[in-house]
Amino acid sequence: MIMKMPASTLLVWVGDKNAWIWISGRASFNSSVDFKTLINNLAQKGFSRFVLDLTECPLMDSTFLGVLAGLGLKFGARRNGDPQPSLELLNPNPRILDLLDNLGVAHLFKVLKEPPEFARADMAPVDPAPTNADRREVSRTCLEAHKTLMDVNPANISKFKEVAEFLANDLKKTEGNGEK
Repeated sequence: MIMKMPASTLLVWVGDKNAWIWISGRASFNSSVDFKTLINNLAQKGFSRFVLDLTECPLMDSTFLGVLAGLGLKFGARRNGDPQPSLELLNPNPRILDLLDNLGVAHLFKVLKEPPEFARADMAPVDPAPTNADRREVSRTCLEAHKTLMDVNPANISKFKEVAEFLANDLKKTEGNGEK
């Protein structure tokens, strides 16, 4: 019997400079483009604290983990007088914590066991409008995510080198064919 993991759902609440992102279901390459776009758009609007509620997220694939790591790196590198954005993980399960640790990216995130003081009470829901990413954008995001994981921790090269090569070749084909 094959069990299919349900697709993920993203819900967002914002208030002051804080954003609460709740993900339910498996965080995968399918939701990675929307998640990355959402975080980047909110950061451009001045949001500086992001809490990713993983209470109902059983698993993340390598693409989502790579996107998450890329955002963790980006926020950790910002230093031009602006408040440094932070990306915090609320209630990641032991399996996700183990993945973050094994990939060498756990240090990029603060892990919360309880909701932060701002919580959702004084926040307004926001529609995380889907980006309707085409195949090229998904492939590009997948490739970038795997390259990030390899850059952050050289031990990941052996895990993702073939995947990255496949994605790079696939991206060349789709760009060569004018495919979307």
